[in-house]
Amino acid sequence: MPLDAEWSQARVWAKLHRLVLDELGSRSELDWSRCAIDSVNMRALEQEALAGLLAALERPDEPTSRATLPAHITCSATVIDREQRVLHIVHKASGKLLTPGGGYVENDRTLLAAALREVCEETGLRPDDLCLTPQLLGKALDIDVHDIDANPAKGEPAHQHYDFRYVFYLMPDRAPVLERQDEEVSGARWLGFSDVRSPTLRAKLLAAKAQGLDGQPQPVNASALIHDGQGRYLLHLRDQREGIGLPGCSPCWAVAPAA
Repeated sequence: MPLDAEWSQARVWAKLHRLVLDELGSRSELDWSRCAIDSVNMRALEQEALAGLLAALERPDEPTSRATLPAHITCSATVIDREQRVLHIVHKASGKLLTPGGGYVENDRTLLAAALREVCEETGLRPDDLCLTPQLLGKALDIDVHDIDANPAKGEPAHQHYDFRYVFYLMPDRAPVLERQDEEVSGARWLGFSDVRSPTLRAKLLAAKAQGLDGQPQPVNASALIHDGQGRYLLHLRDQREGIGLPGCSPCWAVAPAA
């Protein structure tokens, strides 16, 4: 990798690391997930398009708040079924075919959680209808930058959205009947990768398909780190390390050691 590109990635990491530390210090309820960091880091070579996002991360304003102008972060879901089709909804206000979401982070603890909530609200899918992909897990595939017109009725000037797009596989063998959110959604369609409406998302889906993104849910290894908010972690009941737990014993809480 050329030195200038390597330095560029290092700058992105430094900015985002500082953001994470600041957010965790000031808003303990918000858990900025590693997937958000990785997502922007993977896009380090797209800095011309993401220059505004990087500039927003330099400012003290909350980047996910709709009150933060001239741009803020939103989240969308790219749902892929077993026939390698992507769910699109007909946005009632604009008439456009879009992937579900594009909404704001509300009480969600991560950007990924916001994307999951949005797609469930707009389509009636349940969280257990969806799973992460083995290829991407919790990383966003794309960060879309688009302009939003002024809305005098809401007192909002023209601004931009940086939309983090997370990919989910549909778990059922067949797509369930969708219960659309009538206030915002007037229809739904499943489109093949080559017909996805967003050019940047379409290109990245086709590239990811070559790396195995096929719509087929697969079991993956996973671990959970459970913290009680009081300095203790729930430790595995079958861990053989002394002082942690013994086979057959109930899970136990232990104080985290000093760093």
